[in-house]
Amino acid sequence: MSDLFANDTWLAQIDEEVINPDQVIIDPHHHLWDQDNLTYTLEQLHADTSDGHNIIKTVFIECGASYRPEGPDHLKPVGETEFVALNAARSAQAAGKSVIAGIVAHAELRNKRLAEVLDEHALAGDTLFKGIRDAGAWDPNPEALLIPPPAPQHLFADPDFRKGMKMLGDRGLTYDSWHFHHQNSEFRDLAAAVPDTVMVLDHFGTPLGVGAYEGRRDEIFEAWKRDIAAIAKCPNVYAKLGGLAMPDNGFGWFGRDVPPTSDEFVEAQAGYYHHTIECFGPDRCMFESNFPVDRVSIGYRVLWNGLKKIAARYSRDEQDAMFRRTAEAVYNL
Repeated sequence: MSDLFANDTWLAQIDEEVINPDQVIIDPHHHLWDQDNLTYTLEQLHADTSDGHNIIKTVFIECGASYRPEGPDHLKPVGETEFVALNAARSAQAAGKSVIAGIVAHAELRNKRLAEVLDEHALAGDTLFKGIRDAGAWDPNPEALLIPPPAPQHLFADPDFRKGMKMLGDRGLTYDSWHFHHQNSEFRDLAAAVPDTVMVLDHFGTPLGVGAYEGRRDEIFEAWKRDIAAIAKCPNVYAKLGGLAMPDNGFGWFGRDVPPTSDEFVEAQAGYYHHTIECFGPDRCMFESNFPVDRVSIGYRVLWNGLKKIAARYSRDEQDAMFRRTAEAVYNL
């Protein structure tokens, strides 16, 4: 999979001037990998975040990187926090580069030793440790998906999972969710059941467009709109605006001869953004890159140009909320 992210030549075919380069941006969703079969290093991240846009801070989201090779299974994800904390320290010493200012780690929320895991993440990440993502993504036909869903069916309804969710809220930690569009109603029920935990809806609830969902975009979009409106009624949920360039979303840019321009990106996806902003309000929305996963479909500069074009209809104050302030508040950066 490392070759997927080594696509600079392909991305360089689209060369756009940076729109509004002074806009301060916090990118609240990226990953790092440094292992034999998967690579996206701090240097690669900085190459992307330094490509014209004013990215001052980022938030790392768990992705199974650099787990501890030994020790108790429930503590192995702490190795990822240790790995990212080292990279965050390096980022803080890199003059003029974006700083990794937060870590959303992994823990199995149903684990009876969850408190111990959270304590270890806090020790490893110190003030960088902001929350947990224990992804709930499940699909009956996973063989069609490039990114395999990790969760059992109906995870969000599991009483032990909800107990773990409550523990996050009690500790002032956030919960990031990655799930698919047909699970949005289950996520809404979870958010209503644990109202004191701040939750972040990643990637619009990942509307799928491949396999059994190919050719059904309009039908799925209408159901998705109703679900997003229902989720937005839960005041503890915030929305990340991005992550729709994953191949499993089915927009067809991955593997194409030429990547999309920012105008093509806007034409294909703006409807998802504007509906979510209308439902949640700018103060509960934050633009995200989801790099390097979305990098297989679109360049970093082009993506943020597209996001700025989508944001253009909103006031400067509303734009600043979505580009910076919401992420700052949710993750206490």
